[in-house]
Amino acid sequence: MDKRNLCLIVTLLLLSIFSQVTIADQPEGKGKEVNAVAPDPGYVALDPLPGTGQERAFCTVQGVCYYRTLTCPTECPQRKPKQNKKQKGCYIDCSSKCEATCKWRLPRCDGYGALCYDPRFVGGDGVMFYFHGAKETDFAIVSDDNLHINAHLIGTRPQGRKRDYTWVQTLSVMFDTHTLVVGATEVSHWDDKVDALIVQWNGETVNVPTDGDAEWSVNTAERSVVVERTDDLNSVRVTVSEVLQLDVKVVPIGEKENKVHNYQLPADDAFAHLETQFKFFNLSKDVEGILGKTYQPGYVSPVKRGVPMPIMGGEDKYQTPSLHSAICKKCRFQRPSSVASA
Repeated sequence: MDKRNLCLIVTLLLLSIFSQVTIADQPEGKGKEVNAVAPDPGYVALDPLPGTGQERAFCTVQGVCYYRTLTCPTECPQRKPKQNKKQKGCYIDCSSKCEATCKWRLPRCDGYGALCYDPRFVGGDGVMFYFHGAKETDFAIVSDDNLHINAHLIGTRPQGRKRDYTWVQTLSVMFDTHTLVVGATEVSHWDDKVDALIVQWNGETVNVPTDGDAEWSVNTAERSVVVERTDDLNSVRVTVSEVLQLDVKVVPIGEKENKVHNYQLPADDAFAHLETQFKFFNLSKDVEGILGKTYQPGYVSPVKRGVPMPIMGGEDKYQTPSLHSAICKKCRFQRPSSVASA
């Protein structure tokens, strides 16, 4: 077989594979089901296997998995299962791992991009650090050309303490002309059967259904936004196409945790707060923010290693006037001229 015929056969084979890209990867309109898998994952979705419905992906990332097809396990045949609160989703990894595995879609507080506890971060460089701030203040955790995320801190200061104990109560995610808020409501006594999660879109509270597909979605002129429940209550995954994927869980400070850390919390406040994990797409090399800067190429963490609580400073650089403000000394984000205020 000559070289020309060989090239023609390879070209036809690739065209056949790429023609199988599923229509579900495209937004279908407000209120309709939208594929919530994060954009640009390094693969092209193929048609599921006949009979089993196992989803497949054709890897496009250079490396050991390049041009290989991965198939979801029978235990989790779909990347976004219909019963997403009760079933694990298929996670396709076209990196050096080259595998398709089953995973719960909840935040991992020890994973990259995590923000949990009395705020404890795990940066894009994998280094863990704490950032204390102060109660009832707001800080930019990510600020880039097309994305800005603020965190509102709640907290308490027991008598004799020199600083506040703080936790993230609310996130304000700003992009394009829009603002998406995900937060925990104030709860006096925690009840697992009560939803303490609040979601707002451009200043209006939205209802994320607990039945059916258990998701809320909207398509803007620029991208699709999906908020889907990953448990019956108090847990969601947020996907903003080409920008980020965010796993959120609302949790209280339990009685045992209160005693162990000597928080001395009042009896009428469960201090409901967020455990979160971020995955970003298309960040610039100059991204800023308490968490954002750890994704800069060549970033070297200044925190002290080998201590129980390595502290990251920067309160003066990243504090913002309010939850929905993108103004701080290091902030980069600027709204377009037409702004949907929150």
